[in-house]
Amino acid sequence: MHQTDSAPAEAVPADAEAGVPAPVGVPAPRTPRPPTGLSPSRAGDFMTCPLLYRLRVIDRLPEPPSAAATRGTVVHAVLERLFDSPAAERTPERALGLLRPQWERLLGERPELSGLFPDDPDGAALTRWLGDAEKLIDRWFRLEDPTRLHPAERELYVETVLGSGLLLRGYIDRVDVAPSGEVRLVDYKTGRAPSRDFEGKAMFQMKFYALVVWRWKGVLPKRLQLVYLGGGGDVVTYDPDEADLLAVERKLTALWETISQAVATGDFPATRNRLCDWCDHQSSCPEFGGTPPPYPLPVRRRDDGQEDERGDERADDGPLTGQTSKESE
Repeated sequence: MHQTDSAPAEAVPADAEAGVPAPVGVPAPRTPRPPTGLSPSRAGDFMTCPLLYRLRVIDRLPEPPSAAATRGTVVHAVLERLFDSPAAERTPERALGLLRPQWERLLGERPELSGLFPDDPDGAALTRWLGDAEKLIDRWFRLEDPTRLHPAERELYVETVLGSGLLLRGYIDRVDVAPSGEVRLVDYKTGRAPSRDFEGKAMFQMKFYALVVWRWKGVLPKRLQLVYLGGGGDVVTYDPDEADLLAVERKLTALWETISQAVATGDFPATRNRLCDWCDHQSSCPEFGGTPPPYPLPVRRRDDGQEDERGDERADDGPLTGQTSKESE
């Protein structure tokens, strides 16, 4: 799932108010704030590295746009818009014709994306980038036949509040409803399909969505489907039951308790993992010789007025931290 489930900006940074523009290609900083709920992406961030979660969710540090992630966003937009056309007109040619207009629309909404191709006077780099997106779209037509699909929803925003008070939210790429009423949740991935050892972690996102739909609408989705457009292309499916979703609910509730503890103490340890090479925050990470910015939220204090630094309340003592989870976008 692409990153539309992240929190929107709420305030103009001080340097922007002073008339100092952010560097080209980097979004402006945003005002820090405590977390208000969980999306699949942010849950994955904390399980991968609590410090990464803090820098993204609480400090809300800007990250330069990624060519791969932006390509994924554009491809998602093309596949969404294709279903505006009558079934017979959902052809590869029609989809490819949507590609450049969707890129130009996104560029108009997010001018910082112009920094993806700073030294491209003849447009060759942009052409290659769009060509890679075309390959992903072509591959989708080999995996699914849009002329036979009739989505009930596209880019559906879903949210629910669990009995524990935890708010869950996110965007589902596509919801298919059969004439019999059975529901299928579909997500497009522009990366490669994971190995079997990592399929369970990849499907966690879909179980998250299934839990939200179940608690929100009282409908247990019949099938969860991940459509991988990278590599040779693949479709991975899973049919959940109530026991699956109850287990996910317990896991998310425990995870939120751990996050809440970290928010209260300001203790978000860095966890070195296989995704560190692609992290934009190495300069703020102790694992790479960096220093995190001062913690921007109030820190809980003990009765004696000293900061609570009890070792038994460290965020990485819980069973859910230190795991690796990544959405392929």
